[in-house]
Amino acid sequence: MEKRRVGPFSVTALALGCMNLSHAYGTPPGRETAEALLRRALEAGVDFFDTAALYGFGANETLVGPVLKPHRDRITLASKCGMTGVDGKKVIDGRPATIKRTCDESLRRLGTGVIDLYYLHRWDKQVSIEDSVGALSELVAEGKIRAIGLSEVSAATLRRAHAVHPVAAVQSEYSLWTRNPEIGVLEACRELGVAFVAFSPLARGFLSGRLTDPATQLEAKDIRRQMPRFDSGPYAQNLKLLDGFKAVAAETGCTPAQLALAWVLGRGRNVVALFGTKSLEHLDENLGADGLELSPETVSRLDLLINQNTVWGARYSPAIQTEIDTEEFT
Repeated sequence: MEKRRVGPFSVTALALGCMNLSHAYGTPPGRETAEALLRRALEAGVDFFDTAALYGFGANETLVGPVLKPHRDRITLASKCGMTGVDGKKVIDGRPATIKRTCDESLRRLGTGVIDLYYLHRWDKQVSIEDSVGALSELVAEGKIRAIGLSEVSAATLRRAHAVHPVAAVQSEYSLWTRNPEIGVLEACRELGVAFVAFSPLARGFLSGRLTDPATQLEAKDIRRQMPRFDSGPYAQNLKLLDGFKAVAAETGCTPAQLALAWVLGRGRNVVALFGTKSLEHLDENLGADGLELSPETVSRLDLLINQNTVWGARYSPAIQTEIDTEEFT
């Protein structure tokens, strides 16, 4: 599989996000199914895996740790702090003491002596980014983590953090229908030599072409039900974009999901596409995007078809929007 640089690591350009196996998108798969999916990814050559203390409130780290442990010397393992589950509720807490405690808890759940890439999952705006990254730098010095990452931050915040300690990667949502990183943070990453890890490159399932009616296809606890873009009105408008998108995929000789992933990977050699799935079939399909290069003409057609001006609905609800630091289109 194609490799790209993330800090000191050489990783597969297609990385597996493990959140779906424990968290957020309805009922998680059974443990046997989840473990089989992780093993299939390993067999296919994936060597970059992403989890977090938040996912399943620790359950995801407990799940992936034992499966990945026998392969620990050949994979890059990422996890996150700064947003965890406390008494059954999500809490954003970037205080240094909390970051250090969370790291120790994650190390135990993962069954490893070191986390390769450790992200600040969300910037706690009650704590300076310098203080939070300072705590992460101390974890590097202690040998508990190897590299520092940030999630859903602006270019300005990245620059402040990078001045404290080199940042290896920024992780944010990025796809044809979520272009916010193009406002500033993508360019800042290129300037600073920081990798950009694009989560939800399939637009939370929209660009797979399979999600046609969120009202009936999404479970009650699926987080997409709280996202305005998936409300019935905006989604009906967004569905009109899929015919053209599917036509481009057919002309390219790939599936819509593969086309979406190839577009993300084409945004720069410092970009990694982090996708998640609960399905072995979809895993194999997504990995089929490895090495797929799009012509400039195809990229131009896609950019005109799906962008911040053609997609209906906000990415997050107003409450969730306050938790992130990414730039917004005006």
